[in-house]
Parts: sequence; structure tokens; C-alpha cells
Amino acid sequence: MSENIINVSNLAKCYPLVHQEKWVAGLRHSLENTLRNPASWFRGAPKHEELFWALKDVSFSVKMGEVIGVIGRNGAGKSTLLKILSRITEPTKGRVELNGRVSSLLEVGSGFHGDLSGRENIFLNGAILGMTKAEIEKKFDEIVAFSECEKFLDTPVKRYSSGMGMRLAFSVAAHLEPEILIVDEVLAVGDAAFQKKCLGKMQEVSNTKGRTVLFVSHNMAAVQQLTTRSIVMDKGMVKFFGSTDEAVEIYSSTAGAEAATFFDVDKTPRKLKFSGAVRFVHFRFDRVAPYFEAGEDFSFCAKVRASEDVPQFRVSLTISTEEGTAVGACFGPERPGLRRGEETEVKITLKNPRLAPGRYSCTVAVGRGSHRTTQTDFDVVPDTLTFEVLPEEGEAGTVAAWHRHWGSVAFPDLAY
Repeated sequence: MSENIINVSNLAKCYPLVHQEKWVAGLRHSLENTLRNPASWFRGAPKHEELFWALKDVSFSVKMGEVIGVIGRNGAGKSTLLKILSRITEPTKGRVELNGRVSSLLEVGSGFHGDLSGRENIFLNGAILGMTKAEIEKKFDEIVAFSECEKFLDTPVKRYSSGMGMRLAFSVAAHLEPEILIVDEVLAVGDAAFQKKCLGKMQEVSNTKGRTVLFVSHNMAAVQQLTTRSIVMDKGMVKFFGSTDEAVEIYSSTAGAEAATFFDVDKTPRKLKFSGAVRFVHFRFDRVAPYFEAGEDFSFCAKVRASEDVPQFRVSLTISTEEGTAVGACFGPERPGLRRGEETEVKITLKNPRLAPGRYSCTVAVGRGSHRTTQTDFDVVPDTLTFEVLPEEGEAGTVAAWHRHWGSVAFPDLAY
């Protein structure tokens, strides 16, 4: 057996694209053609076929125990590559050698049957992955505990939220001891706390149990935290395969002005119920990785949608440490209102928050009023917009040597 657990050689995947041609003849010619050839009426307009190569000449090898990132712009071929590695689709050309059992999580609840309960789907999905009933029963309690879905275990999966379905699907995939774990961009459905939990689990299975992980994500912070080597895909080809830091730099330069880190929260379950008069759709950092330099302004964009007419609204923000301790909060000014169904994007900037180096997350709210007046929230998304403040390069005594026990905000120097 090869020392590589994955070997991909000259892989290619082609899809036919069928285009419907428009009729160019006039009405009289069309009628004449139909009378001469009645079958043409049922065939409709002529069609022509185009070949689209989703993957072209892809070759790479992965060693056992490695955690490999797969990054690239939408349409670069990342998901097609993972579907071939997961044996969901066949390649047009090339060869794939997998020296171990594969478990994949490519879509939320993939492999689950909506009419079956969570408990039944654990056994079903485990059997699909090649596990015996005894092996599944041995891991059953760990799967349920990790997913945090014990209360709904005997409820049909079709009644689960997208976040709950993803939790259970990831728990099954991660706990059934595959040699190769393939994870596509599904963790974005979960909240920040569960994403952190999933990343920790993937690190655990690779570091302590020697399993191999292929991880696709547009969250460059997660890729850099989890992986040491990454593949950069571009137009169906491998543009680079090497150090993750170098891969992110190459991807960032390729993405150019379009580089952004998205947090899609439109379908994320809310922990608390609010009126929803205005609801968050997504958040966006206009940078390929959510890293901020010490002393830099903290800014992001929030897209909101109104479900009813509102005369005014404002956005507020609470920043918390990685441990969940609130650092501080701020309120934006009142903005002009929205009509029902209207969407708008708001750019929020917090001037030099003076945060110490470390990881943070945000709780973002939209509503009206403030702490100085009557405050009403329309929507609140906790534990989102995860970002990191980088240490400042310089002499000892600067923020680079900041001690976390002093707190997370560097106040201005005292005056005497």
C-alpha cells in the first residue's frame, strides 16, 4: 500500500451544457416548416451542446493524518473534486486512489431521510458508511452528546432546522472513525460556538487518531487555524498546493477586490424570539481573512431585510472574547426606515477599538432606540462575526506583550 492515503492523477470531469437556440425564421416560414415536417413541432427549437470542464488535469497526493484545506472562488471546482473523492460522481478521465474508508459531509443532512427520526438516521447513515450496528451503538452516546440534539432525537429530521440537521450530520460523520473525512462548506450553517466545536473535533481526529481531513471553506481564518497545507483551485485546475499561509496569500491576490469573508445568517436559528420586523441576512468582512491589525478600525457590512414597514432602525454591537466575556458594546445612529420586503446593506465602523491580540466574536442586533432611550430589538444574532486581532510588531512593552489578564481593551495612557 502507498504511504499516501489519497493519490489523484490527471483527474478531469466534463459536463455537457445544452443550450436552446432561438427561432430565427418568421411566422410564415415556421408554419411552412411545421407542415412539411410535423414532428419538428414536438421537438421544439433546435438545441446545441457545449462541453464544460469542471476539473482539468488535477493531480496531488495526501499523506495519512494530514489536514488539507481546499480553497478557491465559487465555480473553481472544489465541490466537484470532493464529490469524486466521495464516490458520488465518476470522473471523466484520470484516477483516484483512496487507501481507507471515506466519510463525507457535503451538504446539510446529506444521506439523511427526512421522515425518519434522528435516532434512526444515525443508524442509517452509519450503515451507509459501512459501520456495523455494534460499532454504531458503541459510538451512539458520543454522537448524540456532540450534536446537542438529544431532546429532538426521536423527532423526524424533516422538522429539524438547518442548523440542527448540520449538527447531527457532522456528529455522525466525525464519530464513525473513517480514515478520510471530507467536509465541504457546511459549517457556515451553525453558530460560532458549534463551528469552533467542529474545528476542534477535526483537529482531534487528525492529531490524536491519525485521520486525514479535506476541508473546503471560504473562511480563511478557519482554514489557517485547522490546516498546514492547502490546495488553491482556479478554473478547475490546481493553481497551488503547499503551505496554507502561502495558499491564502495567493488566493487573496487572485480574488482581488472581490475578496470577502461572508457570514450567512438568514437561515441560522435564533436562540431568542424577536419581532423580526427587520432581520439580518448576512454579514461581510471586505477581506479574504477576518484579521485586523492592532490599532486598525474594525468594520463590517450587514445586510438586513424588512418584513414590515419600519420608520427607523439602528444596529448595535457587543464584542466578546474567545471565552465569551463581553468586552464592550456600542450603538449606531438611527437610520432611515425600510418598506416591507426592502433590503439594504449597512457598513458599520468602530474606530480603533484598541483590542488586545486574540480571537473575538460579536453579538449583532438591529432595532430602534438605545440604552439611553426605550430599546426594542427586531433581531439579534449572537456569537457571529468571529475575527482576530494580530499582535503588533515592535519593541517589548507595546501591545505585542499584552497580558490577557489585564483585559481586552488597551485604554489611552494615564495623564498626571
